[in-house]
Amino acid sequence: MKLFSWLRYATPLDRKLLLAVAILVAVSFALSLRREAGAQVIATVQDRVVFKVPLNIDRTVDLQGPLGTTVLQIAAGKVSILSSPCRNKTCVRMGEVHQDGDLLACLPNKLVIHVERKTLAGKTGHDFVSR
Repeated sequence: MKLFSWLRYATPLDRKLLLAVAILVAVSFALSLRREAGAQVIATVQDRVVFKVPLNIDRTVDLQGPLGTTVLQIAAGKVSILSSPCRNKTCVRMGEVHQDGDLLACLPNKLVIHVERKTLAGKTGHDFVSR
């Protein structure tokens, strides 16, 4: 049986719909690859911002949550969770993130790490503003 033999049973409208869905998926995938690099990291615990720092400053940070301490690492413009007191360690296995809109989350410890493009001054691409 051929791979696309089912297409001969499809109506012209089915084929148009399939083509439209394929184009939509391709465009969505292409747009997801175009995201810009993030400029800052924002950490929230129980919906409170507890940490905000530029992504270009390497450091390791201990963040306290309801379950205990989660260790966050910022290095080479990327952020990752090194360790966490949660049981499954899914947040540790999420790896590194660095693009605008990326998230890391340790839900049992109520910790969310968000990467965004805006810098601390609210502008994009500048560390300082001088007059």
